[in-house]
Amino acid sequence: MKEILDVITEKMTAAFKEAGYDEKYARVVLSNRPDLCEYQCNGAMAAAKEYHKAPFMIADDVVEKLNGEAMFSMVESVKPGFINMNISEDYITEYLNSMNEDERLGVDAIENPKTIMIDYGGPNVAKPLHVGHLRSAIIGESIKRIGKFMGNEMIGDVHLGDWGLQMGLIITELRERKPGLPYFDEAYEGEYPVEPPFTISELEEIYPTASGKSKEDEAYKDMAMQATFELQKGRRGYRALLQHILDVSVSDLKKNYEKLNVSFELWKGESDADPYIPDMVDKMKADGFAYESEGALVVDVKEDTDTKEIPPCMILKSDGAALYNTTDLATLIWREADYHPDEVIYVVDKRQELHFVQVFRCAKKTGLVPDATELKFIGFGTMNGKDGKPFKTRQGGVMRLEMLLKDVNDKMYEKIVANGTMTEEEAKKTAATVALSAVKYGDLSNQASKDYIFDIDRFTSFEGNTGPYILYTIVRIKSILNKYKESGKEAGDVKIPVAKTESEKKLYLELAKFNAAMRTAYEESAPHKLCAYIYDLSNALNHFYHETKILAQEDETVTAGYIKLLELTKKVLEQCIDLLGFSAPDRM
Repeated sequence: MKEILDVITEKMTAAFKEAGYDEKYARVVLSNRPDLCEYQCNGAMAAAKEYHKAPFMIADDVVEKLNGEAMFSMVESVKPGFINMNISEDYITEYLNSMNEDERLGVDAIENPKTIMIDYGGPNVAKPLHVGHLRSAIIGESIKRIGKFMGNEMIGDVHLGDWGLQMGLIITELRERKPGLPYFDEAYEGEYPVEPPFTISELEEIYPTASGKSKEDEAYKDMAMQATFELQKGRRGYRALLQHILDVSVSDLKKNYEKLNVSFELWKGESDADPYIPDMVDKMKADGFAYESEGALVVDVKEDTDTKEIPPCMILKSDGAALYNTTDLATLIWREADYHPDEVIYVVDKRQELHFVQVFRCAKKTGLVPDATELKFIGFGTMNGKDGKPFKTRQGGVMRLEMLLKDVNDKMYEKIVANGTMTEEEAKKTAATVALSAVKYGDLSNQASKDYIFDIDRFTSFEGNTGPYILYTIVRIKSILNKYKESGKEAGDVKIPVAKTESEKKLYLELAKFNAAMRTAYEESAPHKLCAYIYDLSNALNHFYHETKILAQEDETVTAGYIKLLELTKKVLEQCIDLLGFSAPDRM
């Protein structure tokens, strides 16, 4: 279905052309004065200079051509040259009924679908998820869902950190604790044990212990760096240990991401890029792109148009070890080889922007990816506490993600139990659903690139611009629909009725914006635009609810029409929250 603004703009374009003016001035926008009109066109103001006429004269000419147009209930020229419009109740009602009959609710899939790989998550193995992983997972998941809904093939990759110094630290600490394990015997040629030599709890304790030792003991750090180097060079025992670490960590990570309703099509890590590194380095050297600088291998990526210094992209350190640059570039090679993506999106902390500028430029300059492949960086801001500083535990440490979710769950459970309408089991299940909406909506309603304050009291409120408020609106609709169904009535083939009141018309106008909201959220990779839309829609629905007798109408056909309107509102809201990555309970 065409967007309402597009349909109005087509009418306006025809009127401008018929009146003898260039169609470029016919752009229609939502009114910035909704108390005066619903839509407006300011083109006459801009056209005045070209046609040497007063703006209001041009506006008068255009409005004359629109008189009698059935889709408008009002079109007027207002000095000094604005064209104000209201859409007719009949037209907007017909539009909503078409939406209600369309399984995609009026949103057309894109004409040329793409294969898009999205890199989000990025946890390090052997370490628990903490609050720093929250934004990448939540934003990335929503962007993936929106892209899929619009018709693209979306491939999410967690991109595990499993190839850096942390692996050498774990190996070194494990060797000190259990030196007799066969993984440390270079002469060992047998099969390695199937069972890992540690549990997830032990693994999560090993890493911080090893990290602490390396900061105080230079010899220990040197051993860890050597272990990292040998792992990357293919030492058999260390590769076997890496597989154990991955098996244990990934199993635990999947459980935690599942709690966030976040999933990945691929569970690849930096180590998966390793086989591609030698050929990549050789090619960069042979093609004259890579050269030695202070012992390291680098590629220049600065451009003449740069206004600030962009350092060379380092490919290998002086000891031959790989870096994040190396594995990110090699990862692009296997992604191109296996999936041929049209676009690769990285949802990463905005403080890593320089890194990705270097990687993207290097990948394009050296021909690792085709020129047509779009490489896109979506940098997100920091999640902060009420003090404005990065979110910490009360003790000042980095908070584990599962503890943050537990705190929000507990807060939500207290509120739901206070209502006294649910069993303990139902209250726990409902609290988990609503808590997830609080966390996700609290994050996604902010523009990704901006820092935000994580305020548990505000995010769990049932009032204001929050996830629980959106869910409360959906639950309210569900309650009305259930009462109607329990009364033994069915709406059948009844249509949504023509709007009779101001609150009805406002709800209709908000529903009609759905396809435009989806297009904007998709084109701008901006879930916060979808949040803004459903907040406005929820407000419009609740305003309509408070001013309208829905089930108490004397005319059952009117009630049935309202039921159809509520069904459409519910479908739109539920579609949106699914794209944001959460769902609504039946009761709250």
